[in-house]
Amino acid sequence: MPEITSRRGLLFGAAAVSAGALLTGCTSNEPSESGDEPAGNDQPAADDKPGKKVTIGFAGPQADHGWLNAINDNAKSRAEKYSDVTLEITEGSNDTAQQIGQIETLINKKVDVLVVLPADGKALTQVGLKAMRAGIPVVNLDRIFNTPQAYRCWIGGDNYGMGLNAGHYIGEKLKGKSGARVIELAGLDNLELTKQRTQGFDDALKNYPNIKKVARQAAEFTVESGQAKMAQLLQAQSRFDALWNHDDDQGVGALRAIEQAGRDDFLMVGGAGALSAFQAIKQDDGVLKATVLYPPTMAASAIDLARALGQSKGIGGLAEFEIPSSLTLYSAVVDKANVDRYMSTGFK
Repeated sequence: MPEITSRRGLLFGAAAVSAGALLTGCTSNEPSESGDEPAGNDQPAADDKPGKKVTIGFAGPQADHGWLNAINDNAKSRAEKYSDVTLEITEGSNDTAQQIGQIETLINKKVDVLVVLPADGKALTQVGLKAMRAGIPVVNLDRIFNTPQAYRCWIGGDNYGMGLNAGHYIGEKLKGKSGARVIELAGLDNLELTKQRTQGFDDALKNYPNIKKVARQAAEFTVESGQAKMAQLLQAQSRFDALWNHDDDQGVGALRAIEQAGRDDFLMVGGAGALSAFQAIKQDDGVLKATVLYPPTMAASAIDLARALGQSKGIGGLAEFEIPSSLTLYSAVVDKANVDRYMSTGFK
C-alpha cells in the first residue's frame, strides 16, 4: 500500500476486521444481540435508526491500487446504509495540490464532517488544520497528518502488527524444524510503512531461534515488480521454508514467478487481504497458506465514526460519551480455518 506512516494508537484486541465490533453499536447504547457479527460490509450498519442528518465529505487519493479502490467502495457502500447520511465524495488524486483543492471545496460547502485519506499526510496537514479551525471535525484515515490538531479522530491499520503477526504465524508453523530458513518480499523501501512491516516481522522471528531470515527483496506493490523480484529471490535461494510477502497485489506476480519456477517446497504468507489471496487460501492447492490483514473496511468504520461525530454520539460498548481520538485496527491472520468469515471483505 502506498505511503505514509500509520499510527499505532488504541489497539482493540481481536476486533479483527476494522473497528466493526465496536462500531456496530456506534451510536447506540444498546448491546448487540449476537456476539458473532459478520465481517466487513455485510456487517449491520451501526445504529440503523435514523438520527440527525449528516453530510460527510470524503477525500481520498486516486484509486490506482486494489486496496485504494476498496477504500472508496467501502466508504460509499457504508454511507448508503444510512438514510440520514449524505456523502460528498471527491474524484481522488495523487497530486497533493489537487487533493488540497478538493478538500477546500468540501470545506466551502460546509460539510458537517470530513473523512480524509491523504495522498501525503505531511503535505495535507495544513488543510486538515483549516477544516478543524472552521469547525468541521476531521476523521483522518490511515495516512496520518503531522499533528493531532489536524484531526479529531485517526483510524488506520497497524503496519508493525502486520509484520509481527506474519512472523508469529510462520514461526509457529516452522517451530519444530531445525535450521529453518525464511525470506521476505517487501514493499517500497522508501516508505515508512514498509520499514514498520519488516521491523515487526524481524521482532517476531526473534522468538524462534531455529529460524533464520536468509534473504529480503523490496518490490513496488505492483504485480510486475512482485513477479520480477520474486524470480530473483527464487534464483538466489535454492532452499527456504517460508516466504512473507508484504502485499497481495504484488503477490499475484510473486505467485506467477513461483509457478513458472515449479517451486512448491515452502509456505507463503501474504499481506492486506485481497480476494484473490482469500480464494487461493480456500482452494489450498498452492504455496499461499495465509494472508495478514490491512483491512480496507477501515473506510466503512471511518464513515461510522464521522456519522457519530456529526450526531454528537459516542461508541456503544464504551463508557465514554465521545468517540476515541485514535483507533488502530488489528492485523488478523486469515488462513484456511477462518477464510470464509473474511471472504466478503476481500478487495479486487
